[in-house]
Amino acid sequence: MPYTPQHRPSEWLPLLEKSLRPGRVVAADAEVDRLSKDFYWYSPVLERQLREKRGDAAVQARDVDDVRAVLRFAARHGVPVTVRGAGTGNYGQCIPLRGGILLDVGALDRVLAVTADGTAVCEPGARLGTVEATARKEGWELRCYPSTYQKASVGGFLAGGSGGIGSITHGVLRDNGTVRRIRLLTLEEEPREVVLEGPDVLRALHAWGTTGVMVEATIALAPKVDWAQVAVSFPRFDACLDFAERVANDDGWRKRLVTAFEWPIPAWFTPLVKWVPQGEALAFLEVAQEQLDALGAATVEAGGTVAFRAPFQEPRRGAQLSDYTWNHTTLWAKKADPSITYLQSGFTPSRVREQIRSLKERFGDEILMHMEFLRSDGVVVPGALPIVRFTTEARLQEMIDHSLSIGVGIANPHINHLEGSGRWRPDDAKLVAKAEYDPRGLLNPGKMLGYQPRPEHANAA
Repeated sequence: MPYTPQHRPSEWLPLLEKSLRPGRVVAADAEVDRLSKDFYWYSPVLERQLREKRGDAAVQARDVDDVRAVLRFAARHGVPVTVRGAGTGNYGQCIPLRGGILLDVGALDRVLAVTADGTAVCEPGARLGTVEATARKEGWELRCYPSTYQKASVGGFLAGGSGGIGSITHGVLRDNGTVRRIRLLTLEEEPREVVLEGPDVLRALHAWGTTGVMVEATIALAPKVDWAQVAVSFPRFDACLDFAERVANDDGWRKRLVTAFEWPIPAWFTPLVKWVPQGEALAFLEVAQEQLDALGAATVEAGGTVAFRAPFQEPRRGAQLSDYTWNHTTLWAKKADPSITYLQSGFTPSRVREQIRSLKERFGDEILMHMEFLRSDGVVVPGALPIVRFTTEARLQEMIDHSLSIGVGIANPHINHLEGSGRWRPDDAKLVAKAEYDPRGLLNPGKMLGYQPRPEHANAA
């Protein structure tokens, strides 16, 4: 008779240990606690909701056979499985809500190939920084990556990420065939291998590991560029935003990063304070090395000042400006003030100034602008991860509601289910995939609220 999640781990853990090769199962409390967490504490809401959640045991897979064995066991015994990569996500997506098995795929970390036509074939635990370094040796580079790329894994980025550095040129993960192929295993009594290509990759992208377990991914690369870094300052944020927007929308600039910060956000970048102009807005940009001087001239012409510039060198040494962008900005702010949190916002290109003005009039310095320009479906979008001075959940919700009322899209980082992530539709491909690949609803249960197992499977979820 199969076990259900309501059974105590003591009933299924000995069977799990017998079904796997020696040394795979980790049951020590401290290690299971560590593997049960990600950067969910960026959100004070999730910190309260998730701090006590943990798996009952962890399995540290070393190859695909280990992954298959765990999925087979889970299906036969009705035990939940939550997949973990590097644990650099901010939304609690790898935190088990219903205990069970934490499947750690971090050791499946090989870059299997960089092909002549510009793709990288990787295991899910491969670090994006390793993929980038390997690709650049072959004349290629990542199209898009998060600010955590030195630690973040390929599988984690595909399962939980969306945009990042490079998306201003190449679009976000779901665009332009950037994710070419995903090979995953289903959670069934005899796990199947499923290969997703073309539009079908959307069944697994940003699905938080609810629709299958990735064991291999093929991502498209871009030709390598020698990137230079520059930080420019402006006395006022509106002038800084104007300049960043012009660069973002001008295809004459070869660029990988266009970020704009309202003061006092730059004051929290502690290692950079020696050259950050006090009281001024700041923009961080990466452009092709041969355009560095031209960008400096354009900055001066726009009334700004070049505060810092770093010509290209490879390998890059020390901290990069990108280490202060995207959600690393939030991390630096939280180091200065642990009560700070953030939102994920999508402004309307034609209304962005009006929308910012409305937010500032309503909330003042409770919300500070951190803009990240990106290209989505071919359109340059002023995305944002604004810094929020958190006081109460009600006030945070008021900011979200007001944003929505003025046409600012919100991908809510304070909600721990896919439907609240801002990238969900009722007819979403992920919901269809869940029924096909995880019929019992045992993969990361509680994270896809719209899925209900068929009656014959209901008591196993």
